[in-house]
Amino acid sequence: MSVSPIGSQSALLVQQLVNMRSQLDDLQTQLGTGQKSQTYAGLGLGRGVSVGLNAQLSAINGYDDNITMASTRIDLMNTALSSMGDISSTVKQAMNEAASSGDSSGALNAQTTAQGSLGELVDLLNTQSGNRYLFSGRATDTPAVVSADQILNGDGVRAGLSQLISERNQADLGSDGMGRLTVAQPTGTSVSVTEDSGVFGLKLAAASSTSSAMSVTGPAGSPASMTVDVSGQVKAGDSVKMTFNLPDGTTADLTLTATADSPPGPGQFTIGATGADTAANLQSALNTGIKTVGATSLTAASAVSASNDFFNADADNPPQRVDGPPFDTATGMTAGTSANTVIWYTGETGTDSARQTANVQIDPSLSVSYGARANESAFRTLIQNVATLAAVNIAPNDPNAAVLSQNLNQRLTANIAGDSDQLTTVGTQLAGAQSAMSAAQTRHQQTSTTLQNYQQQITGVSSEEVGAEILALQTRMQASMQTTATLFQMSLVNYL
Repeated sequence: MSVSPIGSQSALLVQQLVNMRSQLDDLQTQLGTGQKSQTYAGLGLGRGVSVGLNAQLSAINGYDDNITMASTRIDLMNTALSSMGDISSTVKQAMNEAASSGDSSGALNAQTTAQGSLGELVDLLNTQSGNRYLFSGRATDTPAVVSADQILNGDGVRAGLSQLISERNQADLGSDGMGRLTVAQPTGTSVSVTEDSGVFGLKLAAASSTSSAMSVTGPAGSPASMTVDVSGQVKAGDSVKMTFNLPDGTTADLTLTATADSPPGPGQFTIGATGADTAANLQSALNTGIKTVGATSLTAASAVSASNDFFNADADNPPQRVDGPPFDTATGMTAGTSANTVIWYTGETGTDSARQTANVQIDPSLSVSYGARANESAFRTLIQNVATLAAVNIAPNDPNAAVLSQNLNQRLTANIAGDSDQLTTVGTQLAGAQSAMSAAQTRHQQTSTTLQNYQQQITGVSSEEVGAEILALQTRMQASMQTTATLFQMSLVNYL
């Protein structure tokens, strides 16, 4: 009879114990982590699917991070847009109050409001999210707008808006304040008005008379001229009306009414004893009336025109300026340069949509755009009109201050009224981007839940099942250890 070596049997049992101990460690790890394995190799055939699921989940997390980042930026932009709307309303209210005040105090208050509001607008357009400027287009590391002080006053070397307005005002008014018009008496009973041949000043658009005793000829010719001939007895209430084209594309009317009073009131001329006397009085009234138009309507229109040149410019297209000095006799415009004129917008310029300057991928096949440029119409028009109101010099002791303020405010109020609509359009576009991101995030949550459930089926374990396996394994280990202990105590005598 052969006897098996006791050593080989015990070695086998010991190895079984080691294997069971390793299984027990794995089961305890599974119980603690809830995962089937700490490596893909331990997942068996499911490892390939698990790798794919993790890749999809990681991509979704990346898209959600993009959405969070873009949402933060859009929230800041919306806050800035809301504040811009408030500024627009505040400035319009100040201009309305100036119109109702009837004196220069309202104009000065409106100007003070505009100066403070301009600083706020600059700060809003230079809004940052982290180290990214939100209204600079693709130039995310560059402020969108220079300081309010530079916009108005320049920097000592380069001219700001106030200087461009002053230069244009001098060119439009001329040295005598007559809007570059010449009033003369070609005959004893006639009065002529001739415009300047250059681009500046008042331009004759139309002329008419309500009196058969005052015949009007023109305007005609180049440069245009019109003539009023007093051919009979003018009656009180008869009038002559002239319409002028202004630099900003608007018009101004000057109506002079005949009166028997001497001296005449504003907008009137005294009927003389003869046609020659009436013509002389009409000439005097024309001089006064044209200077008033120059100090009010023309000055306001001139400021708006200079402001258009300043704010429609950028680094690639510097603003047009009066070709001077001298400015009051200038005949044309010349291109400014970035060396002698402030360029108010310092962000990126481009011909594509401002919204396209910032894009974010929120889904494998979906991206949204939320960029902005401070020089796009919605923002440029607002800052231009506020800056123009702040820059026009209205002297407190100027007898024409209230009328000048009224003329200026009429133009700016109409422009700012359009700003609100444009700001709303930008806000709507940003809201569309936010809506798309919100919908994508909802889809991501639903998809992630499905993928995580599927992943759990592959990599996860049931704590109840693992607990039962541990108890069973512990029972087997205990039995094996008892058997092994018995074998280690066995001798040949015991065996026989």
